[in-house]
Amino acid sequence: MSYEELRFPRESVFLVTGGAGFIGSNLCEALVEMGHPVRCLDNLSTGKYENIAHLIKRPLFTFREGDIRDLDTCMAVCEGVDYVLHQAAWGSVPRSIEMPLLYEEINIRGTLNMMEAARQQRVKKFVYASSSSVYGDHPVLPKREGAEGKVLSPYALTKKVDEEYGRLYKSLYGLDTYGLRYFNVFGRRQNPEGMYAAVIPKFIKQLLSEEVPTINGDGRQSRDFTYIDNVIEANLKACLAPSEAAGEAFNIGYGGREFLIDIYNHLCDALGKQTEPVFGPARPGDIRDSNADISKARELLGYAPEYDFKRGIALAIDWYRNNLQEKQA
Repeated sequence: MSYEELRFPRESVFLVTGGAGFIGSNLCEALVEMGHPVRCLDNLSTGKYENIAHLIKRPLFTFREGDIRDLDTCMAVCEGVDYVLHQAAWGSVPRSIEMPLLYEEINIRGTLNMMEAARQQRVKKFVYASSSSVYGDHPVLPKREGAEGKVLSPYALTKKVDEEYGRLYKSLYGLDTYGLRYFNVFGRRQNPEGMYAAVIPKFIKQLLSEEVPTINGDGRQSRDFTYIDNVIEANLKACLAPSEAAGEAFNIGYGGREFLIDIYNHLCDALGKQTEPVFGPARPGDIRDSNADISKARELLGYAPEYDFKRGIALAIDWYRNNLQEKQA
């Protein structure tokens, strides 16, 4: 079953925080296309207005520029909402190492503000973005919930704390929370710009621009790259999950494992490039290998990802080729 076949009551109202970001804008778009009223909250610090510009005139879509660090804002946007999809956060392990205080403010206090607002406004379900980074230095593959190591970055710590608050808000207050541990999400609208850009869009942009990409480390690190449509499915299925599954965190990947150097070579072949990469030092705080065991999400959320890496990367390449070349024209 794809997420497009999921059914909510017609009058259901959704709030997407970080809704102008990569994942958030895709969630907003999917929900509007499904015919549901969608509120989008974003302070545009990392999100982009252009990601939601095509939705602004849609009668079901409402955009509010605001910050999750402000509790009054969180309370206002949660009023009358049935489902919160909380994506607002600052990502990037290297940037969190440089700015730990800011990450604490946004990713921990901001998330706590949203949970509290959701509790007070009697939201039905609170689904929030966690991360595979919570597994830290635990060496065993595949990664299974309940077998976490020591976190390696402030970013990872913020997501671990968010999960603990999610557990407490279920056990103490009865708020149905569902933490989604994303594994290296990629796809349309992921930002290819800047020093903290994710590797797939960054490589595609550099190759299309005849630049020489840099691979941090030896290229043999592996990731469970997960296409955006799988993540949309996971969020929506979490909204429909039983209350008994709440207070938990779930791996959201495909269950595959791709090596970075193989990804790079695949992109070169797909784009018709023969560019040799530069190898730089490994980044501090990065997990060496990740691969998700998604059996818990399958069992408790009904998660059944349809897009493997091969299918997802073909769609992503087509999107970037079309959109980046339009901007350069």
